[in-house]
Amino acid sequence: MTEIQRKQDRAPVPKDWTYAPAPESRDVVKLQDRYGLFIGGEWVEPGESYETISPANEETLATVGQATAEDVDRAVQAARAAFSNGWSSLPGSERAKYLFRIARILQERSRELAVLESLNGGKPIKESRDVDVPLAAAHFFYYAGWADKLEYAFPNRKPGPVGVAGQIIPWNFPLLMLAWKLAPALACGNTVVLKPAETTPLTALLFCDVLRQAELPPGVVNIVTGDGRTGAALVEHPGVDKIAFTGSTDVGKAIQRRLAGTGKKLTLELGGKAANIVFDDCALDQAVEGIVNGIYFNQGHVCCAGSRLFVQESIAEPLVEKLKKRLETLRVGDPLDKNPDVGAINSKLQLDRIKELVAAGEEEGAEIYQPPCRLPEKGYWFAPTVFTNVAQSYRIAQEEIFGPVLSVLTFRTPEEAVEKANNTPYGLSAGVWTEKGSRILWMAKQLRAGVVWANTFNRFDPTSPFGGYKESGFGREGGLHGLEPYLRFEE
Repeated sequence: MTEIQRKQDRAPVPKDWTYAPAPESRDVVKLQDRYGLFIGGEWVEPGESYETISPANEETLATVGQATAEDVDRAVQAARAAFSNGWSSLPGSERAKYLFRIARILQERSRELAVLESLNGGKPIKESRDVDVPLAAAHFFYYAGWADKLEYAFPNRKPGPVGVAGQIIPWNFPLLMLAWKLAPALACGNTVVLKPAETTPLTALLFCDVLRQAELPPGVVNIVTGDGRTGAALVEHPGVDKIAFTGSTDVGKAIQRRLAGTGKKLTLELGGKAANIVFDDCALDQAVEGIVNGIYFNQGHVCCAGSRLFVQESIAEPLVEKLKKRLETLRVGDPLDKNPDVGAINSKLQLDRIKELVAAGEEEGAEIYQPPCRLPEKGYWFAPTVFTNVAQSYRIAQEEIFGPVLSVLTFRTPEEAVEKANNTPYGLSAGVWTEKGSRILWMAKQLRAGVVWANTFNRFDPTSPFGGYKESGFGREGGLHGLEPYLRFEE
């Protein structure tokens, strides 16, 4: 026996495979105690303010401005001045340079942005680091490429900018939604007043420093923070030519009613209740991973989350068994630790909503399963949850929960799967798991959803348009389609 073999024989076998904590340092982020409003390239002191916290431990992170109608008016005027004084007439190749700069700076400051995104939003750092920030940079790179090619993108239509765009973004993907909206608007020659979500304003405020680094002309992008009153003031301002909103269906309906007859352009990306459909010929283990990614990614705070799982009856039992075993391996904990798969719920309001609907599911007769899971004592947390024996009429199968809660239903034939999947007021996304290409194409044609993923889920790319039907909104973001809402065409 060689010396190496003897050493290998004596190597101890670990008794505990628990992951050791691997926290990301907060030192990379330098937070200010107080943030104002970013208007006309300058910081403006607001008349009102509120505190923003970390949902993981309820720690106060900073005091943030609450923009009033007067503040919004000032921001719109700054955007209009920047539009009229050169930005709209700037050659596309010159606008592209600014977008390329922003994209590169996002990459250079990616660690800082990822830490702040997780700190203020509660999502695991590995998601902020590996998904949100890289995709945000990719959107700016992509639309920088289109800035000087608009006449080729829309031949014989003479495209031109709309004017001042008012953009309202949600709290589930603060930086990514900012990129989805800002990049195409700037590429088309518009100026912007953007309002981040009330609970997650900090990455948008840090983005103001990115704009400073990129030397973007003052007033081209203005960022005003606040609650729904700020958003309402932006929607109702007569100087805004286009509104882009991502958020709840109820608020989207209110915005559409308010803008009716005003002539303002509008795009809405609203709620969803996506069907994830698994056929008996699928790769079962691959499908389980896709199901987990579809609903537990970002704690289920995803408008296109696969919250309704439709399983063909012949494989329902083995799939649910595998799914429950997989849930036992999910780690819930500190968003800044590199190990957890599920982070903190974004706010107490959202946690209460999740608890209400889960209680309703139990009352209506569905069977609940939650893996053994030790939740932190402070902050807003909810364990990954699966409901079986769910009927189509249950609230958990009809209403958007926006949390880590999955409802499992069954079907026998493809036609039944389509009928059940389409039995919802929403139409944002869907997933299909099968080895048959012809079945994928048939299902995609039958499903009333804006995006249909095949043998994957939650896969995004800046070149691919995203958006919904029915109560999930209208208009598209991403791809060539994402440019059109920010353009006017000469007749």
